Order: sequence, then structure tokens, then C-alpha cells
Amino acid sequence: MDKKGKHTHILAIRLSAMGDVAMTVPVLRALTEKYPEIQLTVLTKKPFAPIFDGLEDVQVKVADVKNRHKGLMGLWRLYKELKPLQFDAVADLHNVLRSRVLKKYFALGRIPFAQIDKGRKDKKALTRPKNKVFEQLKTTHERYADVFAELGFPIDLTIAKPLDRIQLSEKVLDLVQQDTKKWVGIAPFAAHEGKMYPLESTEEIIKQLDNTDKYKILLFGGGIKEVEVLEELANNYDNAICMAGKLNLSEELQLISNLDVMLSMDSGNAHMAANYGIPVVTLWGVTHPYAGFYPFGQPMDNALMADREAYPLIPTSVYGNKVPEGYEKAMSTIKPQEVMDKLMLFLDS
Repeated sequence: MDKKGKHTHILAIRLSAMGDVAMTVPVLRALTEKYPEIQLTVLTKKPFAPIFDGLEDVQVKVADVKNRHKGLMGLWRLYKELKPLQFDAVADLHNVLRSRVLKKYFALGRIPFAQIDKGRKDKKALTRPKNKVFEQLKTTHERYADVFAELGFPIDLTIAKPLDRIQLSEKVLDLVQQDTKKWVGIAPFAAHEGKMYPLESTEEIIKQLDNTDKYKILLFGGGIKEVEVLEELANNYDNAICMAGKLNLSEELQLISNLDVMLSMDSGNAHMAANYGIPVVTLWGVTHPYAGFYPFGQPMDNALMADREAYPLIPTSVYGNKVPEGYEKAMSTIKPQEVMDKLMLFLDS
């Protein structure tokens, strides 16, 4: 892009899912650090707006894709609302039907519009059962950075700084009851079964942590069923507290930013914790870090993976939505003691 003037205003589009939205944060942080003259607006869904609260130089514009901005007419309405903000360029970090429609509208004003290359061909080669090409692909963070580079704003992701820890509100402090114990976050759920650690194994980890009486175990999740399961789990242990269903996303991020360590599946919680520089231990079932969705800035040593010798088709999909027959228990090859040992590296230090 030719224009790198004082008032360059960029629109970055990423509507879903929570983990993918969270993964934009380190990239946007690096971008605004390197180019302080940029004005940056993120277009996303309302529930995800708090993810950007720690980025002072970033504005959020909400897309109401279920109502006001639904369908072609709704997207035209959204474009008409965006137009007066006078964007000099659009970085489409999503590249879905909605953003492709917006591209056509922005073309009317000859606004430069760069779109993410999702690397579908490489991901297909990584996840197919035959002739699998098992190698590290470009990360999602790198793919996001490529979009800004195409617009004339290359960035070095190694300089991206974590977000600052957030001060806890009275409500969160009342729930957690602050004391001298270290805080362990555990987020045992994921969007798909193939990415979830067996609940009995998670409970074994909670039990071991609880027995030491040194740690506060904070359980994260969403959805009515998850809340029920986590409440029941927490009730069995003195040092475990179910946070699910009690906090909005802003409050949850306050808490996450103050953890000593987070144990998460390949899911949104891992990315949100990583954005604050919290050590994140991730557990991987039928997905794999090679697909490019590894939490930002985390050493690969923090990932515990299902046994590929026993389950050679891993990764079976990018999102964990394809579990071949016989692969239902792949995650059981990660033993609770392995997870405990990894957590203790951060809790004993």
C-alpha cells in the first residue's frame, strides 16, 4: 500500500471463533507498536469485544450478523456504517462469505483489501489419512501478519509483548477469596470431543493439586452442561472453585491474566491466557500444533500430545471435528501424572 501517512486507518475483520479472535491480539499489538501512526479498528462480534480491551490503540466495531447485519442487505447496511469511518485499507483476517461480500462493497470505493490465505491445501495434506505430509505449517499468527504485510505494514512477531495483567474487581475477588495460594486455571472443555481430555483424568489432576493444599484450582467453561459438570467437580474438592457461569468475559479475562498457570485443551482459553504471557500447558488429542493453532509465545515443550505411534492418523482434522473409528480414546495416552509434572514446573518455581 502506498499510503503510510499520518492518518492511515485500517479495518481488521475477524468475526469468530473465540480462539481465532483471541489469536489476533499479539499481531495487532506488534502492529500498533511498530506503526504508532496507524488507527486500527477491529470488526468482530459483540461477545468478543472484551478480548481487545488491553489494546489501547484499537477500537472495536461490532457486527450484528444475526440481526442488523444479516444477509446481503444487512452486510450492505454494515458497509454503509463503516464507510464514514474512512478506512484506507481493510485486513480480512477471516476470509469467509461475509467478509468476501464486504470486499465487493469496499471495492466500490477502491479501498485496498487484503485477505488471509488459510493454507487449505497444506492443511489438507497434514490431516489426510494417506500420504500425510507431517510438518509444521505456518502459524495462524503468521498468516494474520502476512495480511498486514500485503497492505504495506510488515511486522516482526518476535517483538509482540504480552498484555498487562488486569486489576481484579471486587466481584472477582469475592468469588476467588485471595490468599497466598498459587492459582491454577483449568479449562477442560473444547468445541469438539476429539480435543477433550477424559473428565476422570482431569479429576485426577484436580485431586492431586487439591491434596497439596497449596493451590487454588479455578475451573473455566461455558454452556449450561459444562457449568453443571464443573460445579459438581468443584464441590468435591476444598481448593477448587467453578468460575463457569459466574463471570462475563471481561471478568474472566481479569482472572486469567492473574493466573500462575493455565491447563487448557486446544481451545480459546489457551489463546486468551497466552495473550497475557501466562504459562499455558496444552493437551492435544486428534489435533496437533503443526496445523498452526498453537498459543502465542508458548514453548512447544508446554504441549502434551496423544501418542502418534499408537494413533498415526493424528492430526485427523484441523478443528478436532473428525475422529476416525478407534481414535475416541487417543487422548487417554496422555497420563495425568505427565500433566502434573508439567504443571509443577511452573508451580514449584
